[in-house]
Amino acid sequence: MVFEEKMILNGEPEDEEEEEEDMVVCIDLDPLDTVRNKCAQAEHCIHTRAKLEDCESRVGSKSETAEDCTEELFDFLHARDHCVAHKVFHSVK
Repeated sequence: MVFEEKMILNGEPEDEEEEEEDMVVCIDLDPLDTVRNKCAQAEHCIHTRAKLEDCESRVGSKSETAEDCTEELFDFLHARDHCVAHKVFHSVK
C-alpha cells in the first residue's frame, strides 16, 4: 500500500517542482505479503505454480471446456501457505 501525505503550507507553492518536493510518500509493507512473495519463489511453490500456469494456458486455449484449475490453485496456495506458516510469526511483534 502506498500512502501519500501533503504538508500543509501557509501559502500556495510557486511552481510544480516545489509542490512535488512537499509530498511525502510512505510505504507501509505488510510482513505477510513480503513472506508470501518469498515463499512463492521456493522450489516446491515454483513447481506447483508451473502446474497452475500450464492448466490456465490449457483452459484458456479452449473455447468451451468444463475443466477449471481449482485443484492446481489449491495445491499452489497450500504449498505457499505451508511455507508462510513457518516464517510469518518471526516478523510479527
